[in-house]
Amino acid sequence: MSEVRYPFTAIVGMADLRLGLLLNAVSPAVGGVLVRGEKGTAKSTMVRALAGLLPAIAVVDGCRFACDPAGPDPQCPDGPHTAVESYERPSQLVELPVGVAEDRIVGSLDLERALAEGVKAYEPGLLAKAHRGVLYIDEVNLLQDHVVDLLLDAAAMGRSYVEREGVSVRHAARFLLVGTMNPEEGELRPQLLDRFGLTVEIAATREPAERAEVVRRRLAYDADPAGFAARFAAEERELAEHITAARELLPKVELTDVALRQITAVCAAFEVDGLRADIVMARTAVALAAWAGRTEVLEEDVRKAAQLALPHRRRRNPFDAPGLDEEQLDRTLEEHAQPEDDGPEPGGDGPDGGGDGGPGDGGPDGGGAPEPADGGAPEAFAPEDAEAPEPQPVPAQHPSPARESAPVAAGDPYRTRLFTVQGTGHGAQGRRSPAETTGGHTVRARRPQGTLSRLHLTATLQAAAPHQVARGRAGRALVLHKDDFREQVRQGRESNLVLFVVDASGSMAARQRMTAVKGAVLSLLMDAYQRRDKIGMITFRGADAELALPPTSSVEVGAARLETLPTGGRTPLAAGLLRAHEVLRVERLRDPNRRPLLVVVTDGRATGGRDALARSQRAATLFAAQGTASVVLDCESGPVRLGLARTLAGLLGGSAVSLDELRAEGVASLVRANRPVSTPIRKAA
Repeated sequence: MSEVRYPFTAIVGMADLRLGLLLNAVSPAVGGVLVRGEKGTAKSTMVRALAGLLPAIAVVDGCRFACDPAGPDPQCPDGPHTAVESYERPSQLVELPVGVAEDRIVGSLDLERALAEGVKAYEPGLLAKAHRGVLYIDEVNLLQDHVVDLLLDAAAMGRSYVEREGVSVRHAARFLLVGTMNPEEGELRPQLLDRFGLTVEIAATREPAERAEVVRRRLAYDADPAGFAARFAAEERELAEHITAARELLPKVELTDVALRQITAVCAAFEVDGLRADIVMARTAVALAAWAGRTEVLEEDVRKAAQLALPHRRRRNPFDAPGLDEEQLDRTLEEHAQPEDDGPEPGGDGPDGGGDGGPGDGGPDGGGAPEPADGGAPEAFAPEDAEAPEPQPVPAQHPSPARESAPVAAGDPYRTRLFTVQGTGHGAQGRRSPAETTGGHTVRARRPQGTLSRLHLTATLQAAAPHQVARGRAGRALVLHKDDFREQVRQGRESNLVLFVVDASGSMAARQRMTAVKGAVLSLLMDAYQRRDKIGMITFRGADAELALPPTSSVEVGAARLETLPTGGRTPLAAGLLRAHEVLRVERLRDPNRRPLLVVVTDGRATGGRDALARSQRAATLFAAQGTASVVLDCESGPVRLGLARTLAGLLGGSAVSLDELRAEGVASLVRANRPVSTPIRKAA
């Protein structure tokens, strides 16, 4: 890879992303920017190019934490800095790997030296390296939640804290935070989305000429990186000077009362939780004015700030897409565009002498009722004997099991019972099944496996105590050997791969159960989102089974596929189970630590041959032989029930749950729900 960065000004299009990054460069207090977009849209390229535009910084000579000589950090671990010698260096771009450990982020303490020698041996982490620079997190949605929380807390407070075994280290950590993500690979929790100041949605252009220019420039850069960068050197220099000038102008920008009232009115109108959005919008509007070379915030600044700061804060549930109603935004800005005045006294004459409340004074300032927009009579004066139009009957539709039926809408989602995988796993941290994790509560101690990171102090002292006399201990200090150290084993919860196998055959549609079934699956998808699981979806109908959604972290995509799921045709249950078996086999090779949970949504019927039912039952025994945790969502209804779904659950080695039993209602239901799925809730037939 070339060491010459792709020029920022050479990137074609993506005006909102360009503006969002530049505003954070002007005012890091905006709080960073989250870039959401499909793969291959130059998200990473533009972020890396931004670092070359930032002004050089002066740092204290010999300080590993990039302290500013004009105001050194009084809590700097390398301080105090008294005789300050400094030098200038470029602002750094620090990239955070997806699989980064907590120690690498905040830094690590040498616990062995701390115990044996009583010294603080602290190695700075990536947060210290990113201080006064750019911290770039590619695929931020794939990071573990506690890692993202750690990063966003540091970004919000401007400091990093390390607290371990009674040893405390803290240092400044102010940086421009940029995260990129592909929504198809999973969303961030709304609480984490709110911690990013701005968000930008990007997509590749569909204009052939613009796409051609992108390809042309990329080929030119690959052929001669230095020569290509030289072509844009003047534009890069001009843009860097613009950033510096906007930074100098920023303290002089005035946020007027009108602009502030518009900001708060917009946040209230869009029902944004908390006050962080108001603060971010205010800072963004001020940065926009400084970028435009003005010393006063205008309405256009407030509008653009809302477009950048509010869309990702509008999500009300996991399946809501970020967005903003532009008409509502314009209407709110217009209503609060004028300075407030006290108005006339109640009951007194207004400024125009029209305060007598006569019949001509309609609207909020007069005594009459407001006139409707269409010019008709107000609703309050509608004739009592006015006849309402009679509703027209809607002909009932009875889809035929043999034909494909149009997709039906899913029922409203609800809180479901908790299904877990039996035993203790070692998968990625989540909220479903018991597992050994980096978080959670300590359950035992063991000898360190690799670098010691979580010291179990009591177990370490117990291991060293019997040998103190033989080691010639003198005085109060313990004599510790490497074999004495023990680390904590913590138990928390892991995320799993929840693979849905959904019956979309004609029998499901014929009994008009698909709305309830889709509502149940949607509820389980929401549960998987909240527990940070990966999900996959297989549907079977007609002659075969289809992998409708390969295993992914994007529960939103699963919900979208479910919404458009058609029904009809025969019931190839065996094909659906065999396809699920193959998907799980491949996933075990990719991620052997992530344990699967199979959810089969069916009534247990199987058609498509004389031995269709026998073939499906033989396929079910494959999962039981491998010990795959499974649950069958029994969709059978009607007065006469065959119990085929419960028979299937028994062959799978799992449990069967009806649609009515899926809901989590009351304390007793919650207790039952926490039993492992390998223990049937009701004995399968």
